[in-house]
Amino acid sequence: MKELPAERQFLYVITDERFLNVFNIYEAVERAILGGAKVVQYRAKRKTAKEMLEEALLVREATKHHNALFIVNDRLDLAIAADADGVHLGQDDLPVKYAKEIAGEDFIVGLSTHNLNQVKEANRKKEFIDYIGFGPVFPTTTKENPDPVTGVENLCRAVEVSELPVVAIGGIFKENVKEVAKCKPSGIAVVRAAFEKGDPYENVRELSLLLRA
Repeated sequence: MKELPAERQFLYVITDERFLNVFNIYEAVERAILGGAKVVQYRAKRKTAKEMLEEALLVREATKHHNALFIVNDRLDLAIAADADGVHLGQDDLPVKYAKEIAGEDFIVGLSTHNLNQVKEANRKKEFIDYIGFGPVFPTTTKENPDPVTGVENLCRAVEVSELPVVAIGGIFKENVKEVAKCKPSGIAVVRAAFEKGDPYENVRELSLLLRA
């Protein structure tokens, strides 16, 4: 049975097509895992399905080699084709019920939520969902049309209300990760903090040290 990491506040890194491509994605993901990332989500919006699959297969190779979970954003078809461990769906994507039915009980299904009403709705569908993402906690530039910022207070409330593990997401960097950690989410997701510049190993390692401190 595929499951989320047992450790509290695991680091969940998400790839970004602005910084990563078929030539560097394997190494970047590998470095992030070595730095402490436990879950890797492949996310791309502007590439063809063929390009995305090519990159996703490289991420699959890196995560399998280093025993990290591999999640594909939005696209259940690509997740299945790349032998991913799961898929992360948005509010307007394929309903979680159908994703679970198609991919099977052993397949991880995550769902994005952006307010407490959506968290409560996820609770009602928890038989089809393994975790929720909640955010954006802070302003983010990784999405063209981001949802309204939730803030830390609502993140803390979401963790209290949710009957599922919560992964905090959105504008999280080393400067604010401790503030997020105070809400005690199961996981903390980062994009730019891992991959925008510098060595992903050092970036993720620094975040891990801040969380452990």
